[in-house]
Amino acid sequence: MSVVALTLLAGCNVGEAFGGFGWPEGGITEQSERMYDLWVGSVVAALAVGVFVWGLIFWCVAAYRRKRGDAELPTQTRFNLPIEILYTVLPFLVIAVLFYYTAVVQTDVNKLTKNPDATVEVVAFKWNWQFNYLTSPELDAERVKSTPGDSNYIPVVVVPVGKTVRFVEHSNDVIHSFWVPELLFKRDVFPGNVINQFEVNIIQPGSYVGRCAELCGTYHSMMNFELRAVTPEKYAQFVAALKAGKSTPEALTAIGENPYATTTTPFPTLRDAN
Repeated sequence: MSVVALTLLAGCNVGEAFGGFGWPEGGITEQSERMYDLWVGSVVAALAVGVFVWGLIFWCVAAYRRKRGDAELPTQTRFNLPIEILYTVLPFLVIAVLFYYTAVVQTDVNKLTKNPDATVEVVAFKWNWQFNYLTSPELDAERVKSTPGDSNYIPVVVVPVGKTVRFVEHSNDVIHSFWVPELLFKRDVFPGNVINQFEVNIIQPGSYVGRCAELCGTYHSMMNFELRAVTPEKYAQFVAALKAGKSTPEALTAIGENPYATTTTPFPTLRDAN
C-alpha cells in the first residue's frame, strides 16, 4: 500500500514533465491543484501497474514458450494458491489506495466552511445569469446588490483572491450548469427547491470567461458571464461602492477595473424581439 502511495505522491513531478497527462493546464484555485495531483498520481499508478503486468506477460512468453524439438507443451500451472492470492490481493490494494485518495480530494473539494469570506448567489435563467452579493451564506441573508445580465450586457461577477468564496446556485426555469474553465470544476444549477453550493479559493487574479455547460435551449451557447478575480482590498472597495448605490460597471470603474466583460461579448440575437 505504501508503494502505491509513494507512486501517487511522486506523480506530481512526473506530471510536469509529461504535460499533466492530458489534464488541462491553467487551474486558478487551490481545489484545482489538488485535483491535478490526484489525476497525475492515478495515471502514474496505472502506468506502473501496466508496466508490471506487461513485464510478466513478456517474461512468460519468453521463459515458457514451447521450444523447437519439445515433444510436449510446457508444464501448465493450475490451482496455484499463492499466485491466486497474489493477483487477488494486489489489485484490491491498488483500488483501495486510489479510492482513499479520491475520497479525500473529493471531500476537500466539496467542503463548505462555516463562515466563507464572500458569498455570491448564482441565479440562472434562459438565457443569462444574475449574481447577487450576500452578506452571509445563510439562505435568507441580506442582498447587497444584484448584477443581472441581458442580451446586451454580459454580467461580471467579482470575487476576491486568496479568500474562501461560496457560490449558492439555483435556477428559475430549467437545468443550467455554472462553468468557468479555469476553475477545472463545474456544478449544475437546478430549478425548484434544489440549491447547489460549493466553495473555491482563487489564487490568481484576472478575468475568466464563464459559460453554461448544460444544454438548456435555443440560446444556450450564448449564455456567458465573466469571473473577475481581484485583490481583497479591491473587492472590499467594490462591495462598498455597490452599497453606496453604484451599478456593477460603475463599481468596477471605481476600483480601476474594466467596467465590462473582457473575455466575451454579447452575440447579435433576437432574444428580445418579442
